[in-house]
Amino acid sequence: MKKLVAYFSASVGNTRKRAQELAQVTGADLVEIRPAAPYTKEDLDWTNRQSRSTVEMRDPASRPEIVDGKVDAASYDVVYIGFPIWWGEAPREVNTFLEANDFTGKTIELFATSGGSGIRKAVQALQETYPALSIAGGKLTNGRITSDILD
Repeated sequence: MKKLVAYFSASVGNTRKRAQELAQVTGADLVEIRPAAPYTKEDLDWTNRQSRSTVEMRDPASRPEIVDGKVDAASYDVVYIGFPIWWGEAPREVNTFLEANDFTGKTIELFATSGGSGIRKAVQALQETYPALSIAGGKLTNGRITSDILD
């Protein structure tokens, strides 16, 4: 069973670390979901209603451009998608990535890092937005990953 770990990490790399650990313990391929325009500290200021991240998250139709967003989806059985929780949800780059690839028939497991929010709302939002996809669920992974999160 071939696996892919795709992750979005906008700042200090907590999600990146968890993605690298998950790829290592599962033997999965690893790909970063990279925004075409990297985020600055000001872009990530959630207290500023005009910051880039705030504007994107207030607009459910926002699909920020990503670099090299296409993967050979047909070659994978399981796809793990990781991200930091933003405003209770996945950053919009995750939507861009999902819409750039055909993951129909694949098992998708979400994982996230967060300073205080849970992952339930993010999982629910993605399941509702992409009902044709098999989004199995999700786990918060703030600590070190030492085994497959699907176990």
